[in-house]
Amino acid sequence: MAAEGLKRRLGLGLLTLYGIGVMIGAGIYVLIGAVAGEAGSYTPLAFILAGVIAAPTAVSYAELTSRLPQSAGEAAYVSEATGSHTLGAILGFGVAMIGVISAAAVLQGGVGYLMALIDAPRTVLIVAGGFTLAAIAIWGAVESLVFAAVMTVIEVVGLVIVIGAGVSVEAAPFTPPAGDLAPALAAGALLAFFAFVGFEDMVNMAEETKEPEKTMPRAILLAVVATTAIYVLVAYAALNAVNPGDLASSDRPLALVFETATGRGAGFLALIAVAAALNGILAQIVMAARVLYGLGRIAGPFAVFHKVHPKFGTPVLATTLAMSVAVILALSAPISALAEATSSLLLFVFIIVNGALIVLKLRNPISPGFRAPWAAPVLGVLFSAAALIAPLF
Repeated sequence: MAAEGLKRRLGLGLLTLYGIGVMIGAGIYVLIGAVAGEAGSYTPLAFILAGVIAAPTAVSYAELTSRLPQSAGEAAYVSEATGSHTLGAILGFGVAMIGVISAAAVLQGGVGYLMALIDAPRTVLIVAGGFTLAAIAIWGAVESLVFAAVMTVIEVVGLVIVIGAGVSVEAAPFTPPAGDLAPALAAGALLAFFAFVGFEDMVNMAEETKEPEKTMPRAILLAVVATTAIYVLVAYAALNAVNPGDLASSDRPLALVFETATGRGAGFLALIAVAAALNGILAQIVMAARVLYGLGRIAGPFAVFHKVHPKFGTPVLATTLAMSVAVILALSAPISALAEATSSLLLFVFIIVNGALIVLKLRNPISPGFRAPWAAPVLGVLFSAAALIAPLF
């Protein structure tokens, strides 16, 4: 493999779909029930609040990727802010591990749906599914994102069907939260926040994006706005058709919405949930591989990963290693532990990244492209810290 650079082949459309797909992922198909259990009929408002919580960090990422459009973006941001490649490399490795652990969690959950469709042992499906997706990721960045875009369209079509079914029936009785409104909304918004995780993955595609200083900020903001709108519509439709308590007790809440509204079976949603899982796994592995590739440029121990295939133009070794670790974790670790580790690591990264932007803006207020308001990184630190420590109380 020649040590050639990544190829700039990605435009605004594919990049935005990538962001929407990785955020929607498999989460909304089950998360809506958990949020409804906390916020009751105020669930749509909880998703709006979650979007507001995520927005400052998304805006911070938009400026950072405009300033430093590189793979291993978080590592580059921290290195530039602190002058320490070691600190940047440590954070970058943490980001890569977030992608790998998240991919393992989604792989494990997605195979659960797949077993209902394919009669094969769980281990076989995890290994075969994981390395099939690795092969797609190695094939090429455009090819990977085209596959992800197709999966995203399938996911969104499924959600549109659920929205149409949910709003077509007589509204279910309004059900307030069991306790006081403010803490219930806060708890619901905290749960819903994790449905927005994924926009940070987009910055690690910067070296494969055309005019990244302009394209990347637009794609990040478009993806967050579009995803928020989709979530709010899904939440409204779900609560229009089904009582919050029933949603909360269901392990397939959106299927319940469709079945309640139409009286027909919703087996097709299992297929869509599998498509969503495949999309989430692919997106996380593509991201983790780009982080390892970028780390190879700034940290000697990772130099072996700073190589791309001369034909495919992708980091083959980094992709193979990332998926291998994800498969091992999916075979050995409980999904709850994987999800908890992903969430905690990511919130910590958000605090550090927003802090890095504050330092960079103090040092040089002028950005070559998108410029975030000062409130974005400040609120990003506060919101992420609050979400990180909230479970301790």
